[in-house]
Amino acid sequence: MTDIIIPVRCFTCGRLIADKFEEFARRVKAGERPSQVMDEMGMKRYCCRRMLASHVEVIDEFLKYSEIAASKRAEME
Repeated sequence: MTDIIIPVRCFTCGRLIADKFEEFARRVKAGERPSQVMDEMGMKRYCCRRMLASHVEVIDEFLKYSEIAASKRAEME
C-alpha cells in the first residue's frame, strides 16, 4: 500500500487498531462486506469498528497542497 496514516489506537478505548487496517482495506477492496471482515477479525467494539470503517485517506490530498505551495514559493523568488 501507499503511505497510510491510520491512528495507531482507537480514540475511544485505546485498543490497538493500526495492525488490522491493511488486512481490512485489502479484503474490502477485494469485495468483502466491511462488517463481515471486522467480525472475522474480532473487532467487536463499535468504537474500534468506527475507526476502521470511517477512515478516509487524505495524505494524497495534503501532498497536492504542499506541492502547490512549494511551486508558488519558487515563483516568488
